[in-house]
Amino acid sequence: MSQHLPIVPILLPMLAALALLGLGLDERRQRQISVAATALLAGLAALLLHQAGSDEVYHYALGNWQAPFGIVLTLDRLAALMLLLTAVLALGCVTFACAGEDAQGSHFHGLFQLQLMGLNGAFLTGDLFNLFVFFEILLLASYALLMHGGGKARVAAGLHYVVLNLIGSALFLIALGVLYGATGTLNMRDMGERMAALDGDQAALATTGALLLVVVFSLKAAALPLYFWLPRTYAAAPAPVAALFTIMTKVGVYALLRVESLVFADTSASAPIQAWLWSAGLATLTLAMIGALGARDLRMLVAYLVLISVGALLVALGMGHRAGDAALLYYLLHSTLVTAALFLIAELIDRQRGQAGTRLVCGRRLNQQRLLAGLFMVAAIGVVGLPPLSGALAKLWLLQAADASHQPWLWPLLLLATLAALIALSRAGSVLFWASHQGKPGTQRVRPAQLAGVLWLLAALPLLTLFAGPVSDYADATAAQLARSETRFEAPDTLPLATAPGARP
Repeated sequence: MSQHLPIVPILLPMLAALALLGLGLDERRQRQISVAATALLAGLAALLLHQAGSDEVYHYALGNWQAPFGIVLTLDRLAALMLLLTAVLALGCVTFACAGEDAQGSHFHGLFQLQLMGLNGAFLTGDLFNLFVFFEILLLASYALLMHGGGKARVAAGLHYVVLNLIGSALFLIALGVLYGATGTLNMRDMGERMAALDGDQAALATTGALLLVVVFSLKAAALPLYFWLPRTYAAAPAPVAALFTIMTKVGVYALLRVESLVFADTSASAPIQAWLWSAGLATLTLAMIGALGARDLRMLVAYLVLISVGALLVALGMGHRAGDAALLYYLLHSTLVTAALFLIAELIDRQRGQAGTRLVCGRRLNQQRLLAGLFMVAAIGVVGLPPLSGALAKLWLLQAADASHQPWLWPLLLLATLAALIALSRAGSVLFWASHQGKPGTQRVRPAQLAGVLWLLAALPLLTLFAGPVSDYADATAAQLARSETRFEAPDTLPLATAPGARP
C-alpha cells in the first residue's frame, strides 16, 4: 500500500473537491470535510517528507507505463518539502475561512481543494506537459477563488490576472513545443540528458525553448518586469485566498529551481538563465522595496513584502550553487508562512476599523487593539527579519551563501530591503494602533477559528528557529540531491520505483 502514497496527495483533494461540489452538502458538513481533508493532507505530507528523507528518489508510474512515455510522478526531498509547506499553509487558511469568509460566495471549499490538487500535482509531476496541466488546474481554481464574494475591485483584478495567465499558458505551450521538437521528450530527466548531448542548430533551438520557459515561470513567480499584476490582485482577493496565493509565486520559483537543476544544468542555456535570474531578482528586490515604502494600504504593503521575498529567492537561485539553493529553501518556508499570516491579520484589522478598512489613515478605534497589535507585531518582526524569529536566520543564511562576486550587490540590497520593510511596517503599525482614533469601537470581534488560523501560521516562526538545525540539514541535503548529476541522469528504471506488479516495460 505504501508504494501508492506518492499519488495520494493528488487523489485526496480531488475526491474531497468532487464530494464538496457534487453532493450538495450543507455549510457545516462542507467545512468539516474540507478541514478534515486538509488535515489528512498535512499528515500525509509529513509521512512523505520522512520517506523522502532517506535520500532516495521515488517514481510512481501511472497505469504502469514507464517514463519517458508514461506519466510519472516523482517524490524527492524537494517535492516532499513543498507538499508539506502547502498542506501547513492550507490548513491555516481553511481554518480561518470557516469563520465566515467561505460563506460569502459559492463552492469555496470545493475550489479550495481543487487548487490544492493542482499545487500538489505541480510539485510531484516528473514531466513538463503534466506540469502545464496541473498549472492550469490550480489557475482555474484560483480564478474562481479570487472573485469569491464578488465586488468591483475583485472582478477588475481578476480580469488582469486571468488575461496575464492565459498569455503565460500560451507561451508555456509554445516553449513545450520547441523543447519537444529539439529533444523528442517532455520527461524532465530524459530531456536533461538529451539536451546535454545536443549541438549546433538543435542546441540553439533547445536554448530558445529553455529561455521561453524561464520567462513563463518568471511570470508565475512575479519577477520584474512581469510582477505588476501581483500587488493589486493579492490586495483584492479574500483574505484566506490571498494567504493561500502566497505559495503561488513560490510555485514559479519551484519550477525554475526544478528545471534549472534537472533540465538545463549542463547545457548552454544554464549560464544565460542564471544571469537572468540574478538580474531579475535584484531588480524585483529593488522595485518591491520602493513599492513597500510607497504603499498606503496594509494589504498592498503585504503584497509588496511577498514581492521582496520573491526577489530574494530569485537572487539565491541566480547564485547557481548548492549553498544558495539551501538558503533559498529555508527562506521560502519562512517567507510563505509569515506573509500568509499577515494577509489574515490585515483582514482582522479591516473588520474592526469600519470604513477606513486597511487604508493607512486614522480610523475607528479597534475593538481588540491589544490582541491585534500583538499578532501584527509578531508577524512584522518575523517578516522584517529581526531576532529571535526565523526571518533573521533566513536572511543571515542568504547573506552567507553569497560569494565574493555576489556580495557587493546582494548585501546592500537585502539589508536596504530589510530597512524598508521595517520602516513601512513601523509606519503602518503606528497609524493602525497608536495614532489618534475617531469614534467608538465597533462590535466586531476576532472569532476563534480566525485566531486559530493566524496562530497556526505564526507558530511556524518560533518552530523554524527552534528546529533550525534539522530544517537547515534537510534543506542542505535537498540542495545536494538537486546538484547530483548522477541522480539527475540515472535511468528512471534503475531508481526506486513505486509501481504495481506487472509494470509494462
